[in-house]
Amino acid sequence: MCRFLAYRGKPVLMSDLVCAPAHSLVQQSLHAHEAKTEINGDGFGLGWYGERETPGVFREVRPAWSDENLRSLCEQVRTRLFFAHVRAATSGTVARAACHPFAYGRHLFMHNGQVGGYERIRRRLESHIPDALYAHRQGTGDTEVLFLIALAQGLADDPIGAVQRTLRLTVDVMTEAGIREPLRFSAAYTDGCSIHAYRWSTDSRPPTLYYRDGTSGLIVASEPFDNQTVGWNAIPKNAVLSVHGDGSLTIQPMRVHPNRVGDVTSRPAAAGAAQTH
Repeated sequence: MCRFLAYRGKPVLMSDLVCAPAHSLVQQSLHAHEAKTEINGDGFGLGWYGERETPGVFREVRPAWSDENLRSLCEQVRTRLFFAHVRAATSGTVARAACHPFAYGRHLFMHNGQVGGYERIRRRLESHIPDALYAHRQGTGDTEVLFLIALAQGLADDPIGAVQRTLRLTVDVMTEAGIREPLRFSAAYTDGCSIHAYRWSTDSRPPTLYYRDGTSGLIVASEPFDNQTVGWNAIPKNAVLSVHGDGSLTIQPMRVHPNRVGDVTSRPAAAGAAQTH
């Protein structure tokens, strides 16, 4: 499993969050505490917003802990919104094109999880990517497929509904192929203004995902990156956290149809109205 973090708020140096903390993302690439695999050494990536509408992206196949360019870049770039990711490959090759985050226009997307039996259904999933978007595909992994399908499902205008439809479609394809392995999905998406962080699975074990709403801004992370426990909140299972353009925060259930894959029926984390912070 991979590790990632997302930030939105007052401009900060990326190094303050990516490199400096005691259990930083760079440290997690070597010693993750809450991941299925302790080492996440199959590449890393950064995506950040500066003066332009579209983000800058830097991706590399070297492990984050051994790449001096990563630290140098993070120490120089100050940004109001960025994504950072360290990879432990579950599908696709160890290549720059497979590293997260993935960009399309003003959009960024990154993922931690697995699509059970992906190699058996890869062609079927790819058939749901329109030609115009498929021409943008560079790698062979499952995350890029999910991102491009979600874009086709209306991600830009409906970031929650589009992801729910993408997961529903993926579960249907898995079910038709007789796959019993789970689909586990922890992901973040941004259009350069809002951030949506998703935590969902077809079984009872979605990948970990936390958030902390501080004075400078909001952080979403696969696991806390410091020694403090105060202020970190787990995003509920089968829920999505949204940080809107006005800075408001909501958490609401992800409504994907009952699971037919894995070992437990997927249920929303909470009933009723979304939580607002």
